[in-house]
Amino acid sequence: MAEETTPETNQAAAASEASQIVEAGKTSLWLTENGFAHEAIERDRSGTEIIKVDREYLLPVATALYAYGYNYLQFQCGYDLGAGQDFVSVYHLIKVSDNADRPQEVRVKVFLPREDPRVPSVYWIWKTADFQERESFDMFGIVYEGHPNLKRILMPEDWVGWPLRKDYISPDFYELQDAF
Repeated sequence: MAEETTPETNQAAAASEASQIVEAGKTSLWLTENGFAHEAIERDRSGTEIIKVDREYLLPVATALYAYGYNYLQFQCGYDLGAGQDFVSVYHLIKVSDNADRPQEVRVKVFLPREDPRVPSVYWIWKTADFQERESFDMFGIVYEGHPNLKRILMPEDWVGWPLRKDYISPDFYELQDAF
């Protein structure tokens, strides 16, 4: 027996499709106009525009955003989507200007495969990425290529593993060397 289509079911299907379409923000539109590869994804709860960038396009997009006026990297962090899934390197940028009532914000997300979590460092664009990229490296094992001093910052240098990965197993025992 075939399903009957009514105007109501057609409207529901159209509404469902429309809810999946993400409206591009001001920054995403500017990037598109200037030929930078990215994808607009759903805004966060506070309305901050979020764009997804492939790791091979991060440096050109980041450089363009800096030239567009995003002169402040408020934070960089990483997170794990779950065991067997991708890592995400996140960059929250702010356009600070004297003539704006409120600074413009954008969040850039780079999804990285678990088997090869490498991404270019943005240290050379925003110096504030220095310790933040080191922390993401230390906790998740995301390698920021081109970082001038990528080494552990929170864990001891000889620590094995990446403590904030969702598949991390804590060691039963850790011996402090030269503790006295």
